[in-house]
Amino acid sequence: MSNITAVSDATFASEVLASPIPVLVDYWADWCAPCRQLTPVIEELAGQFAGQVKFVSVDANENTAVTTAHDIRNLPTVHLFVNGELQDALVGSVTKMKLRQALEAVV
Repeated sequence: MSNITAVSDATFASEVLASPIPVLVDYWADWCAPCRQLTPVIEELAGQFAGQVKFVSVDANENTAVTTAHDIRNLPTVHLFVNGELQDALVGSVTKMKLRQALEAVV
C-alpha cells in the first residue's frame, strides 16, 4: 500500500480532517473478504489520483474511536472528505467505476 497511508485514532484528525487536498478513507478489517477485494482497486486509483487526492486506510479493528465517531457499521466503507467535511460515503462492495466517479467529483 505504497500510495496509501495507514491512519489511526491518534492521527485521523491531522491526516484527514486537516488535509489541504481531498482524502479518500478506506475503513477495513483483516477478516473482511470484500475489504481485501477492494484494496487493489483503491491502490490502483491511488496511483492514478496521486497529488490530487490523499488515500488513507483505517483498520476498523484497531481504531474504534474513529469508526465510532464516523458511524462505521459495515465494511468496507469508503469516505471522501474535502476540507475536513464528509462529501461522499460508499458502503459495501463498490466498483472501480463508482469510486472513480466519486473521486472525479471532488477533484
